[in-house]
Amino acid sequence: MACGANPPSQDDTMISFATLGPTGTNHELVTQQYIAFNQLEDAHIALVDNFEIAIKGLRAGRYDFVLQCAVHPATPGTMGAYFNEVFAIDTFISRSKDLAVLTRRDVETPKSIGLLMPATESYIDIDKWETRVSERSLPIIFENLLGGKYDSALVYLEYADQHPDRVRIDQIIGSPDDVWIVYGTERTSGGRLQAWYDSPGAQFVRNKAAIKPKTLAKPRTFARART
Repeated sequence: MACGANPPSQDDTMISFATLGPTGTNHELVTQQYIAFNQLEDAHIALVDNFEIAIKGLRAGRYDFVLQCAVHPATPGTMGAYFNEVFAIDTFISRSKDLAVLTRRDVETPKSIGLLMPATESYIDIDKWETRVSERSLPIIFENLLGGKYDSALVYLEYADQHPDRVRIDQIIGSPDDVWIVYGTERTSGGRLQAWYDSPGAQFVRNKAAIKPKTLAKPRTFARART
């Protein structure tokens, strides 16, 4: 599997996925996992600056697919802008990197925070910080944290291990089970419900329904007609 930034591989025999960069994002990690799950040995990942670039490239035929997290701020635009040309062809659930609130060690009382809004703002009480700054990706947010743009950042927990002398851990968030969307230029649903009947989730729903106590219907009463 080949990974890299724009431009994508020009080898027509290699399938290409566009997703959000720079390198080190959850989008890159989950795209790698999706490629491995589908056993695609020859696949290229193009890391782009935003999803407008990704969808433009998909429509132009430069990429075969685009992969995006359902809670990313750009997702509504991705889904709606070209709904007659770009289609959701697959979805799946995946955990990703653990998140945490990190603060520079030289800051005693943080007053500003960088985070990806609105995707991650509900994970914490953002009212603790007077200033909230939204950026397009977590690697960029952490780079700006080290550069002093803000005091704290909601980013990957692994950064604390990589820079123990620069940042401290104020709060560990963990990782949600996010929904991810794969886009293509051919509709696969046929305009009908497209779902995996034997998926763990579908089986859980049916098992839950099977053990629910059945409510007996109340006997119906009818008023007797007067004669």
